[in-house]
Amino acid sequence: MRMFDSISYTRRIRWRIRGLWLVVLGMLAYMVIVGETGGGDSRTMTQLAEIVSRLIFFGGLIYILVQIYRNKKLLSSPGLLRGQRLLEQDERRMWLHDKSGGVVVDLLLVVLLFSTLTAALYHQILFFFSLCLLLLTAALKGIAWLVYDRKGLGGWE
Repeated sequence: MRMFDSISYTRRIRWRIRGLWLVVLGMLAYMVIVGETGGGDSRTMTQLAEIVSRLIFFGGLIYILVQIYRNKKLLSSPGLLRGQRLLEQDERRMWLHDKSGGVVVDLLLVVLLFSTLTAALYHQILFFFSLCLLLLTAALKGIAWLVYDRKGLGGWE
């Protein structure tokens, strides 16, 4: 039995929106802390580190704001809400997600994004190492998803 089965889907969406706003606040606090500690000095950063750090931070911020907008739009339209709930409860998609690493790999990707961003702002050798780990993890998850999706393994034919 899943942990949030007793909570209505509408309430879950509201909690998701609150959580996303907390992430936005955390990202803004992170930006202030990096600025105060002298991180992100363009004299010590390579151009790749500068591009990747901006892409991760601002791309992540835009992605989160779009998710907040989408979730608020779901709450205003019962038809969209019903469709999204069916999509999230699709057993095949849930199976593919689990086979490609599930929540553990998703959390690992978030941690690697954070570590790559931080390393890009402070230490270039660690940045390149963290970036390689991030790209390898994302590639492995994507390849596993594609392999299981195309093969129809596990009775999903």
